[in-house]
Amino acid sequence: MKTSDFHFDLPPERIAQEPLEQRDSSRLLVFDRRKEETEHHQFTELPSLLSEGDLLVVNNSKVLPARVFAQKNETGGETELLLLNEQGLNEWICLTRPAKRLRPGTRLTLFDSEMNLTAIQAEVTEAMDEGQRLIRFEVEGNIRTQLDELGRMPLPPYIEREKKARPSDWDRYQTVYSQAAGSVAAPTAGLHFTPELLEQLEKKGIKRTSVTLHVGLGTFQPVKVDDVTSHQMHSEPYEVSDSAAQLIQEAKSEGRRVIAVGTTSMRVLESAFRRHGTVVPETADTELFVYPPADFGIVDALITNFHLPESTLLMLISAFASPGSTQGIESIRRAYQTAIDNEYRFFSYGDAMLIQG
Repeated sequence: MKTSDFHFDLPPERIAQEPLEQRDSSRLLVFDRRKEETEHHQFTELPSLLSEGDLLVVNNSKVLPARVFAQKNETGGETELLLLNEQGLNEWICLTRPAKRLRPGTRLTLFDSEMNLTAIQAEVTEAMDEGQRLIRFEVEGNIRTQLDELGRMPLPPYIEREKKARPSDWDRYQTVYSQAAGSVAAPTAGLHFTPELLEQLEKKGIKRTSVTLHVGLGTFQPVKVDDVTSHQMHSEPYEVSDSAAQLIQEAKSEGRRVIAVGTTSMRVLESAFRRHGTVVPETADTELFVYPPADFGIVDALITNFHLPESTLLMLISAFASPGSTQGIESIRRAYQTAIDNEYRFFSYGDAMLIQG
């Protein structure tokens, strides 16, 4: 199977640059995978599209303002750091840009979120693959606690932003139920929910539980190989609580639907299933890469955004559109073309899709 099998042409104007004024005012394309039919709805109609007893599983990971700018002390040149993985106190693996001249020993001074130089110093201690560097931050306490003043929301590169932090992104690139800080990208399917909509879902008898997957390179790293099966996912940590595991097990045993809100929630549930045959309480890491003709053991329906062509996320939903076969590739291609023809907004700040049936 080739990566190019998952290509589609998207008009640039369909890439959402800004969030809609109201979180839940997005559109919702409902795809019935059994009938291969699509319907157009507003996201606020979600309670009417789900059934009493359905269990929504959301990812409660919170996005860190992990995008930081720095100045090279020797040359005065600027560099961008994306803090990915904490290795120890004030020591992080960072994705850097540009990376070529950030050799071990390079000294940096950090900017704050308004691009004013601070007194905080950092040093590159190790060069790694794919533009990553191990960087030690010289700061009292923990650099994590200062990211609100230093960092910006790590928006995807297709969302055009200036270097200074934009206040609206701090609120809108975060789900209303986020709790556990650790992601460098939002679980974007959850961005459409409001407290009011969650209350409506609860009143209808639609249950909800949370898992945690901290989004890192594993989720948004581009596929650079021709053969899909040769792509290697980066590891990402996840956690399933006792209560979440119990609710999911009960739903499956009682024949009620488990609905993943986002591909990250799905990866937690299906990672657990592949390990244990069910979902159990655990803290673990996952490198799960899902592509056709994968099958699924836990998730019955999926709420998701529209994804980049040739991405691992598009491959995952193509598998879910037709479990156990490769037919979902063309099914999703047709559904995406319907979305394009009807002027849906794509990617992180875009509209949503419900795959069920």
